[in-house]
Amino acid sequence: MMTDALTNLLELLDIKEIEKNVFLGHCEDLGFKNLFGGQVLGQALIAAGRTVEKDRLPHSLHGYFIRPGNSTDTIYYEVDLIRSGKSFSTRRVVAKQNGLAIFSMSASFHALEEGFDHQMADMPKVPGPEGLASEQERALKAKHFLPEKSREKLVRDRPVEFRDINPMNPLEPKPVAGLKSSWIKATGTVPDDPLLHRALLAYSSDFGLAGTSLLPHGHSLLTGDVQLASLDHSLWFHRDFRVDDWLLYTSESTISHAGRGFNTGKFFLKDGSLVVSVAQEGLMRKLRKKP
Repeated sequence: MMTDALTNLLELLDIKEIEKNVFLGHCEDLGFKNLFGGQVLGQALIAAGRTVEKDRLPHSLHGYFIRPGNSTDTIYYEVDLIRSGKSFSTRRVVAKQNGLAIFSMSASFHALEEGFDHQMADMPKVPGPEGLASEQERALKAKHFLPEKSREKLVRDRPVEFRDINPMNPLEPKPVAGLKSSWIKATGTVPDDPLLHRALLAYSSDFGLAGTSLLPHGHSLLTGDVQLASLDHSLWFHRDFRVDDWLLYTSESTISHAGRGFNTGKFFLKDGSLVVSVAQEGLMRKLRKKP
């Protein structure tokens, strides 16, 4: 079974090749001021992945958000085939709207091989996802307190469910440590395509990550007094996983300074295996009150 929201997202990620190594993608309005960066990450990864050998999957990507995109125009993804070696393939992707680059990404793909195996990172001891309220359930409960202009977007059905371990009240945030943990899972069964699972995780990894750097300062996007935007985003895929099984997403903000906040994150299987690492720097500005 698959929810309509997940079906729509899978269709969004199924970008079409319109000429050699050029792909056309459509957009979705999630209620943000600008185009959601996770959508561009996911589509760019699909575009790059469709130009490499079938036995190679992405092990890392590094993306830069160059200009704010908009959710009304289509996006063209131009893929540059940098190199295809014996074990690795390297691709560069530039995403354009209206002839202007809005995003660039380098991605590396690797054929599966045997090797050394160790893990130093321990999964935090947190409650399981069972019994925790989802982000949508919390939004529906507080619907009448949400800003009217964004209310329907905030209570919408999600393609990926987030269940926060210690949810805060985004309308009245209090300063807390820059740490966050959430269980996430796609709201339905995803086809057995490892590239698609990685693209869906790339999409999901951009939700809330930049906001981690606001936690120590007692602000959120819903307080209306901050500007927050992703500047760059990197992912490393360590082990195989399914995004339709529960994953624990932990994030930490180690520093904010000079209008930027730096955040790192990890994705764990329920058995504690680390499967993905993420890092992101975001723009964070306190907006001046109008006189």
